[in-house]
Amino acid sequence: MQPTEMGTLFKGIAETANPGFVVENVVTDSRKAGENSVFVAIAGERLDGHDFVRDAFENRAAAAVVSRRIEGVGGEQIVVGDTKDAYILMAKNYKEQFDLLSVAVTGSVGKTTTKEIVAVIFERFGTTLKNEGNLNNEIGLSKTMFGISAKTRLAVFEMGMNRLGDISKLTNAVKPKAAIITGIGLTHIELLGTRENILKAKLEIIEGIPGDGVLIINGDDSMLMEAERGIGLNTATFAIENKDVHVTAKDILMRPSMSEFTIADREYGEFDAVIPAVGNHIIMDALAAYTLATRLGMDPAESAHAIRNFKPAGMRQHIVDFNGVTVIEDCYNANPDSMRAVLSALASLQIEGIKIAVLGDMLELGDFSEEEHRKLGFYAAQSSIDILLCFGENMKYTALAARAANIPGVEWFSEKSDAADYLSKTARAGDAVVFKGSRGMQMEEIMDMYYAK
Repeated sequence: MQPTEMGTLFKGIAETANPGFVVENVVTDSRKAGENSVFVAIAGERLDGHDFVRDAFENRAAAAVVSRRIEGVGGEQIVVGDTKDAYILMAKNYKEQFDLLSVAVTGSVGKTTTKEIVAVIFERFGTTLKNEGNLNNEIGLSKTMFGISAKTRLAVFEMGMNRLGDISKLTNAVKPKAAIITGIGLTHIELLGTRENILKAKLEIIEGIPGDGVLIINGDDSMLMEAERGIGLNTATFAIENKDVHVTAKDILMRPSMSEFTIADREYGEFDAVIPAVGNHIIMDALAAYTLATRLGMDPAESAHAIRNFKPAGMRQHIVDFNGVTVIEDCYNANPDSMRAVLSALASLQIEGIKIAVLGDMLELGDFSEEEHRKLGFYAAQSSIDILLCFGENMKYTALAARAANIPGVEWFSEKSDAADYLSKTARAGDAVVFKGSRGMQMEEIMDMYYAK
């Protein structure tokens, strides 16, 4: 964080007794408070920051942002209605001091990967800031914005949500010049009830885009394409199946460790591209990032070439050669769209051996859970998967559907160790294995047991 006067940070939020005081750090963890810092007391599910205001001042914080005054502690307490709202507005005020190009990414699937590819392209054109990991809510986004420095020229912000109104707050803080919506799926269906509500929530991103900005949307998503007519902004579309778009991919070739393809851009021509991950869903993320960069005036050839520098983040699409077995580590999260995408990626691999999927439950699907898990079993059969190994109560439905659809080998396990044992005895050099499941299923534990065999 660049040193900033307290009055600037709290403009339009609250009065401060020391508007000229220079703040050097804004923190939500009292242990990180120090001289010339401001501590924001945020109430979470497990901890309430108000319980740590005293600690922040003992660590020499200059002020604390609170929603209720804490008696018997020294230092300035700035009382606001909601400390999370104050935090993101402080970040907004801080960002407005700088001249940089900001963009945003949201969607039901692929937003973190798309954000990472956008950042890789942007780095070719200037010092770039991005959310680390999936710090994409009010707290994570605000923390990222406080990382802007005088050297920052470009920024890409991933925006997540749990309910209507979440993205509205984020986009109005960032004011992005352009944004991407990767697609409308069933993630958050348990909270929002319908895909129409999910679409409404994602479209909130346009509230922060200026009139001369641009929205990049998935042309293979029928809901987004239908909504395009009422968006009221310049739009650009990307797709693989739908060829009536601005940017598409052709000549796709899946290798065990990479995807090769040609970007076909209606406006700028054709460019060879390579990304070190596999699957049409990864190519879609790359197309989204390329489309955004080029519609902001960045060189198309440079943008296409930069895609090869992408590195899969965390447990997303990390490809490992384990004793000759190609392993796709994709354990970070799962929903029906991402499950189908990774099965399609596995099916498209050009390998000598068999293809094995190790899948765990998709969580947070509410009343749609049984239906979507059954659909997944049928989709696995259509994808020509040779062996399907299932773990989790809901995966029983997937296994039943897959057996009915005649996948050659289907097994359901109640214990992770049993799944790892079966896989160890089955997989051979030349085969390919993918691990996928919702974060709560911790599918990496099966993967680690398999590696240890």
